[in-house]
Amino acid sequence: MYRYNRADLVRILRLTARQLAAWEKAGLVAAAGSYSFFDLLQIKKVRDLCARKVRPAVIRQSLEAMQKQVAGMENPLLEAGAFTTGHHRVGFRHQGKLVEPIAGQFMFDFSTQERVVSSTQISIVQPEPTVADVAQLFARGIALEDDPSQHALAIRTYHRVLELDPNHAAAHINLGTLYYNRQEYTLAEKHYRRAIEVDPRYALAYFDLGNVLDETGRVAEAIQTYSTALQLAPTYADAHYNLALAYEKLKEPRKALKHWHAYVRLDTAGPWAIHARNQVQRILQADGLKLVRG
Repeated sequence: MYRYNRADLVRILRLTARQLAAWEKAGLVAAAGSYSFFDLLQIKKVRDLCARKVRPAVIRQSLEAMQKQVAGMENPLLEAGAFTTGHHRVGFRHQGKLVEPIAGQFMFDFSTQERVVSSTQISIVQPEPTVADVAQLFARGIALEDDPSQHALAIRTYHRVLELDPNHAAAHINLGTLYYNRQEYTLAEKHYRRAIEVDPRYALAYFDLGNVLDETGRVAEAIQTYSTALQLAPTYADAHYNLALAYEKLKEPRKALKHWHAYVRLDTAGPWAIHARNQVQRILQADGLKLVRG
């Protein structure tokens, strides 16, 4: 893979050495002597966010919060669509949802003028076109997911990514989710399993696979898969929630209780927290004495 030196980076992205040093100090950019195309893509997004008056410390907090909310996500700037909110914060579009991770709030709309991630490509002379194609195509696939009418094109775009890089785990995940939303569960399962083969520590892949298994009636297998996701990411709130639901389906309320408790500790005010608390109360009331003695 071709590498760019610091002088190339500053020239291509029209930065100053002082800006780059400040972002390195803030923990947004890893100090390095050379950079890949993916590094350039990430740093461009940092530059665009800073240009929209988002402070580096806020960007870093947003990235850390997003990684906590979506287990298995290593680089939100490359794996999700980023945009600025009206409060000079960073929001993300991931799997059809808008979220402001610092506040932990889902959002319903945002200005297309504020979108940072789009199908616009960086003008870079790339000695290895395949590397550029993969990054640009993946970013385009994410942008296409913003519009439900473009999902068929998003699917074709992710397939093209996988033609160029069959081991692109995030593309397998996003493609699997598009198929899942179309109720094409066989294809969704295929891509989730492939993502796990590529990266066996990808907690999100196990979670998504668990959803397919649960949806297709293989609840016991789903439980095993959700459990693996939690082994990799113990604070994965959604995995606790879905695992509790799966145990409820198998009429194992005591096992479900543990995960309802875990969920309400991780999500104290979200829309699903009320249901989780109600489930805790119901199970305790129905089987309280047995649980105490057990």
